[in-house]
Amino acid sequence: MAQKPSLPKGTRDFSPAEVAKRSYIKDTVQKHFKNFGFQPIETPSFENSSTLMGKYGEEGDRLIFKILNSGDYLKKASEQDLAEKNSQKLTAQISEKALRYDLTVPFARYVVQHQNDIDFPFKRYQIQPVWRADRPQKGRYREFYQCDADVVGSKSLWQEVEFIQLYDNVFTDLQVEGVTIKMNNRKILSGIAEVIGAKDKLIDFTVALDKLDKIGEEGVKQEMLSKGITEEAIAKIQPLFSFSGSFSEKLAQLKSLLSTSEEGLKGVEELSFIINAIESLGLKTTTLDLDVTLARGLNYYTGAIFEVAAPENVKIGSIGGGGRYDDLTGIFGMKDVSGVGVSFGLDRIYLVLEELNLFPKTITETTKVFFINFGDVEALYCYQAIRKLRAKGIAAEIYPDAAKMKKQMNYANKRQFPYVILAGNSEVENSQFTIKNMANGTQEVYDFDGLLELVK
Repeated sequence: MAQKPSLPKGTRDFSPAEVAKRSYIKDTVQKHFKNFGFQPIETPSFENSSTLMGKYGEEGDRLIFKILNSGDYLKKASEQDLAEKNSQKLTAQISEKALRYDLTVPFARYVVQHQNDIDFPFKRYQIQPVWRADRPQKGRYREFYQCDADVVGSKSLWQEVEFIQLYDNVFTDLQVEGVTIKMNNRKILSGIAEVIGAKDKLIDFTVALDKLDKIGEEGVKQEMLSKGITEEAIAKIQPLFSFSGSFSEKLAQLKSLLSTSEEGLKGVEELSFIINAIESLGLKTTTLDLDVTLARGLNYYTGAIFEVAAPENVKIGSIGGGGRYDDLTGIFGMKDVSGVGVSFGLDRIYLVLEELNLFPKTITETTKVFFINFGDVEALYCYQAIRKLRAKGIAAEIYPDAAKMKKQMNYANKRQFPYVILAGNSEVENSQFTIKNMANGTQEVYDFDGLLELVK
């Protein structure tokens, strides 16, 4: 008996309607990428493991899908490591490539390899799938698309201002109201760690803090304690869990808290510049908020960090994020190239639009004009019209077989075609077409010019 087919966990098939909706989001995001001057690139779906490993922190490294070497991949494996089942050492021996975890590190690799062909500052966008060996759940998949935009070669904070406006433009165009762009700065987090005497525990501190919305205040404190951060240090950050007020008011509180940290105050200064610019320029539908617990557990961020939250009435994780990375290309030997970038989570944005019923009704339409097949003579007559319609950019098709009328009309109903064309002997002899409007059920007879005028 044949085995029933299945999909790997965390992956999905997409129906024609779903593909149309996903394309609508991609096209909208891409339109604004282009409006802001970003240029498209693409990179391979897999990279050398050395390119990816060690760039996302310990937790990120565990989520990278490794690819077995081709051929006899165990041939070069150490007998001792095999006997001891030392998976960490064995992985490096039997797997030299991995599926990309995000689009940012491959982009850094791209910049270094093509630096002589790039005009800096370089603004790129990239819309491609990524893979993470995460636990699948609503809005979290093992294969998903990212829509990224980055600028490298400029330290100007006007880039951060532009990305906030980019987010605002996209979500306004998608008609999603109530989106919040949360911001913080890694320098502020470094300053807090310095002030509480835990500078050597910065990574552990930020990774734990970033889980506040998932495990709560007590969970964060317990994780910090387990990483060696003292109770005295944790007590000093208690105000972070109840920060309130406007963006500017929160900055004032941080300025006081970080008065002894030069790096922390630098972070406050950078955020002040950004919020002042945004307040002058204004936002259409999104709001900007300072979230002092926002850490985004990726090691390469060095300045401003972003996380985009869906409207409160949609229970889902972040739908976008990003930040400033001052020396990401340095890991590939190219020093002092600052960059900043953001990502749109296409799959989660899809869920938001679906839940709020914001997809336009027309985007799932494919064929606009459908011809009933009465036989070869009539079909040839229909194909002459179909060829002209397609030349005018109007999607048209004919049922492939001269099946019973009921079967063809049932097909037309299921596909939700706006217009069905009936062309039998009478219509062929008189160079006419009987057009059925599927929305209201009316039928009228037209010549080709009348047909074209009606449907275009």
